[in-house]
Amino acid sequence: MADTGADSRAFQDGEKVRRAVLGDGYVDKALQKGQSEYTRPLQKFITEYAWGTVWTRPELERKQRSIINLAFLIALKSWPELRLHTKGAIRNGLSIVEIREVVLQSMVYCGVPAGVEAMKQTEAAINEMIAEGECRPME
Repeated sequence: MADTGADSRAFQDGEKVRRAVLGDGYVDKALQKGQSEYTRPLQKFITEYAWGTVWTRPELERKQRSIINLAFLIALKSWPELRLHTKGAIRNGLSIVEIREVVLQSMVYCGVPAGVEAMKQTEAAINEMIAEGECRPME
């Protein structure tokens, strides 16, 4: 078995932030069940660098980082990641209205088709969180 990086400080810090943003279930699946010898370096890299080095920097709050991620993921048309990070954005304190505003502004710069799909994907993620009791519907 290859080194998972679990002993590094960046990995430990990254796993903590990753769990807070994405949820234990997702992280457990990514780090344990969904990991193979082939993908282990990917999970180490993501956890250490994206989560343990970038997301732990104090210059931006997690809420701000979530806004940036949503916009990037819309631009990239990365729909599964957008759904995942929509849930993370809510956990990081974004309101449903703020998420909708990110989508609307992204539509101007990324195109209407991307914005339409982003609206569908973010709404689906929000509805899942409402159904799971993790957030309240828009009022």
